[in-house]
Amino acid sequence: MPLPSRRSFLRLGGVGAAGTLGALTPARAAHTPDVTFTLLPRRWREVVTGPPGDPGARPYRELARAAARYRDTMAPGPSWLWPDERFPSFTATPRRLRVMALAYALDERPELARAVAEGMSHYVRHVYAAGAEPAGNWWHWQIGVPKALLDAAVSTGLTGQASAELRDAVDHFVPLSRLASYSGTSTAANRVDLCLVTLLRAMLDDDHERARAAVAALAPVFRTVSDGDGFYRDGSYIQHSYVPYQGAYGVTLLSGLAALYAVLRGSPWELTDTNVFGTVERSFAPFVRDGACMDLVRGRSVGRRAFGDHESGRAIAAAVLSLGESAPAEVRARWQAMVKGWAVRGTYRPMLRHADPALHARLTAIMDDDAVPAAPEPLGHRLLPMSARAVHRAPGWCAALSMASHRIGHYEHGNGENPRGWHTGSGMLYWWAEGSGDQYSDAFWPTVDPYRLPGTTVSTRRLPDGAGAGWGDTRTPWRWVGGASDGTYAAVGQHLSGLESTMEAFKSWFFLDDAVVCLGAGITAGDGVAVETIVDNRRTSAALTTGEGWAHVEGHGGYLVPGPQVLRTLRDRRAGGGVSRDYTTLWLDHGVDPRDAGYAYTLLPGATLRETRLRAADPGRVRVPANTARVQAVQVPALGLTAACFWNAGTAGGLTVSAPCAVLLRERPGASAIVTVADPRRDLGELSVTLPRPVAAVLEGDAVAAGGGLRFGRLADLEGASVTVRVRLA
Repeated sequence: MPLPSRRSFLRLGGVGAAGTLGALTPARAAHTPDVTFTLLPRRWREVVTGPPGDPGARPYRELARAAARYRDTMAPGPSWLWPDERFPSFTATPRRLRVMALAYALDERPELARAVAEGMSHYVRHVYAAGAEPAGNWWHWQIGVPKALLDAAVSTGLTGQASAELRDAVDHFVPLSRLASYSGTSTAANRVDLCLVTLLRAMLDDDHERARAAVAALAPVFRTVSDGDGFYRDGSYIQHSYVPYQGAYGVTLLSGLAALYAVLRGSPWELTDTNVFGTVERSFAPFVRDGACMDLVRGRSVGRRAFGDHESGRAIAAAVLSLGESAPAEVRARWQAMVKGWAVRGTYRPMLRHADPALHARLTAIMDDDAVPAAPEPLGHRLLPMSARAVHRAPGWCAALSMASHRIGHYEHGNGENPRGWHTGSGMLYWWAEGSGDQYSDAFWPTVDPYRLPGTTVSTRRLPDGAGAGWGDTRTPWRWVGGASDGTYAAVGQHLSGLESTMEAFKSWFFLDDAVVCLGAGITAGDGVAVETIVDNRRTSAALTTGEGWAHVEGHGGYLVPGPQVLRTLRDRRAGGGVSRDYTTLWLDHGVDPRDAGYAYTLLPGATLRETRLRAADPGRVRVPANTARVQAVQVPALGLTAACFWNAGTAGGLTVSAPCAVLLRERPGASAIVTVADPRRDLGELSVTLPRPVAAVLEGDAVAAGGGLRFGRLADLEGASVTVRVRLA
């Protein structure tokens, strides 16, 4: 039977729509079948099962086996539904009910529906009962448990007493008043989850008021924010006020919105706001590499399990493909090519092999469609200053940088998770060359030395588990964190304070075609212990070769560490979480309580041993005209590139600036140049920049030629974003 049109909904359902989110008249004839709520549960089942797939494929077989096992072992008792999961069992028991419900939605076996109804009734009476004391984490009572139970109820068409008891419980723990204020724990991803819970609850008894409230309450989620939780202009996504979170809460938000768009399409409450479509490529895609979501946007979830980054990547892929069904055709085609590229390159945990049925069905369709190309990894640099994150892609390698600032915490711990992530915001530099895609996936977090994370500068002062305030409020006092990028190259800097330490440092990274130049200056501390800069900490036992001013790890890349610096190395095997892994650590020791120490080294991702030796023999290829607590700069003559992080007004490499800023200069053959500037502190009313050669005219961009230099207007309003202009030189 063809689905009713939206006009049919409006006529038969007795409702009217107005505006983006839809307003309605709740009046409808008593006992009249409501066509509005005939379609929504059906749409929900289509969302969770995906399009028709191959029932013989692995995800379907595994789901059927799991559902049968849960059905056969369910043995309701006064303190459990399954004997191995004693109540309250907020996670496992609702998840098992949902597994049986999903299996039923794919293959309507009556015994599964009966088991879900029986188990639901038992769990609601013994744990999730209206009036029960909501002990422990609020999330279980308002999101985790009701979402899973309602999903199972809608997927199986739960009715009767079990449905009534579930309605009463949800109404008690998630009343409509929970959506009244967009604040506290009802923002961003949490708000989407609460709206989804409310809509699923509405499906149980055709409740128009709840459906309307659920959709109306989504409005703040679509807005771009300048502080707090949500999406920012630069693509940052923040949750818990201080934590970049695309890879966990962000996945929840995107998945929830994808489901809501699909379920509500054609209904009186159809979602028409298109802002979420822009977040896919602006906020999520930059942090997905070969199907895995980078850990620097996964908050406290990084250590939960091995290959959790691939799990998050699959969830993003599933959400993108699902949301694509509601997007314009050209957008959908672009997203399908992007996801297909992730799946083709993701060989460490193949996406199809580990997909759930819904993703498996959608992904199989595009993998088998020759008209859908597999998009390659995009090249270039993405700098997200509002979340203190940067991602750089060049041929054959990728790097990502995690920093802390006055806005962004060093790390997040909470609920006992990630208690030793102390230094992830101290300039942790992740990088992947070809063949090292699982570098941070395979038990990295439980086995790595938490005081020696790659790229960081840290005081070795011992810290307790969970040092600093919980939930991400481990910020530094410094505003200068960010940099300038023209989309190809970047100068990124961080004024760093150590976590619960007196250490202070100025760190800069210059991202090039084949290298990352890393500079440190002004490193000072008084903790009575040594301070170290970790050049790298590779999870590998591959051959390590060292020479005069250089080192190389076979299959990974090379390092240039010019004298008189002494590169220290360690090869060891570390244990944690019931497993052990081999590590190769390279670091620089700044001594106990250093005063104005510094460092300079270059990372060569993917370089061979021969290439590393050749680069070490050519020190003029990249020059360092300044490396102080006032300015750090590099020059690459072959590129005509000068890049600098100015911590104060000053001069370096022929550049002079009137205030703290970041600058990239690319001189072109002839008399033209590209100049990119940024105000990482976000407080400049005006900035003057003088180049090595006088500026004759501004050919393109928002700046004024003045006195042989450039004058930029108010940069403070740009939230750290870069401004690029093209000029003619005298």
